[in-house]
Amino acid sequence: MVALISRRGGQDAFFGGRNGKRVSAVCSALGALAILSAGLAPSASAADVQPQQWYLSAMKADEMWKVSTGQGIKVAVIDSGINAATPSLKGQVLSGEVPSAVAYGATSDYKGHGTTMAELIAGTGQGGGLKGLAPGAKIVPYRIAFDDLKDKAEREKTANSAQAIRAAADSDVKIINMSYGSPGDSAEEAAAIKYAQSKGKLMFAAVGNNAEKKNLIGYPAAYPYVVGVAASDKSGTVGKFSEYGNYVDLAAPGLSIPGWCDVTFRSYCDREGTSMSAAIASGSAALIWSAHPKWTANQVLASLIDTAGRDWAKNDPSTYLGYGLIRPRKVLEQRNFNPGPADTDPLARENATGVTDATGNAPSASTPTSPQPTKATAGGKTSAAASTSDTSGNTTMWVALGAAAAVLVIGGGAFAVLRSRRAT
Repeated sequence: MVALISRRGGQDAFFGGRNGKRVSAVCSALGALAILSAGLAPSASAADVQPQQWYLSAMKADEMWKVSTGQGIKVAVIDSGINAATPSLKGQVLSGEVPSAVAYGATSDYKGHGTTMAELIAGTGQGGGLKGLAPGAKIVPYRIAFDDLKDKAEREKTANSAQAIRAAADSDVKIINMSYGSPGDSAEEAAAIKYAQSKGKLMFAAVGNNAEKKNLIGYPAAYPYVVGVAASDKSGTVGKFSEYGNYVDLAAPGLSIPGWCDVTFRSYCDREGTSMSAAIASGSAALIWSAHPKWTANQVLASLIDTAGRDWAKNDPSTYLGYGLIRPRKVLEQRNFNPGPADTDPLARENATGVTDATGNAPSASTPTSPQPTKATAGGKTSAAASTSDTSGNTTMWVALGAAAAVLVIGGGAFAVLRSRRAT
């Protein structure tokens, strides 16, 4: 058994890579790596962790699991490695499917981060551990070298992000989860992303946790064909740390989420970060793809975009929340849901335009710390109310992220956030 969640004040790490060779922590690059866990509770039972997974009830996971658990879907988790021996991941990790060229250390997690992401996606909840949103899915682990991997020999043996993405692209995984990022882009990594897209993979990445400081553009989230995911809390408040810009595509729960405290895997801590949001988005996609195995990546993503909670026009996505908060249940409850054409990219406009600043210009590719698009908007600032008829169990909270308000919906609850529209 492991200890109960302990409380912490910091943010979960937002990891990243540059030049396909080195993955660095954004917070570390700014001198503020925020991986904290305070006051473990050594006598508490791990069974206490599942009630802390507030988003499962908010998203009505029990109802979704009657339709789909993610069975038949494989998710590549590119991260710090995955400990396949935790109770919740026993039988869930397909380490034998990782190509030998990039397999070093795949099931040796040097941080605890990758294991947390895997459990959030496909954990079974056994032994009182985390219950994944898609417990019927399987995880294929890919370990890459973050700054936390200090041993030089270990770093040399460990794959870089571009190598891991290409390996996953050549496999039969459907979804690639990348809960990491960097303020610098990379031609090698961008090419690997494009290759994975050509292979029909659906890719999710954390947009970053640095909005309160420099709000740097985060990669791989900002690359074309990658779905950038922002973070929200249990009341619907968008995390103050959650980075914003025209590369934010969707939002998902990312605050007060349980995760492993450290590599001892003895206790869970209360964490926050867009890392968690990306994992929950990946789990959502696994549920939908399992229920509709003949759909393409475009159609799965289109269904998430079409049903996302928002009160603004679909063709005018939010700088903070993209197309809105993911609601996979809204897809699963419609047996004959129309996902649109198989070959139509739902993010075609964004993928063609790329990352832009408030004036619509692309930032310099040679400047790794290019400023994020500003909050100034082309569409103005407006106050809106919920546009959904699903109002059961509403919980509304107004928060200050700017001078405009909008309402999103998670599961059956509505919530309000301030937002600005993207400059397009």
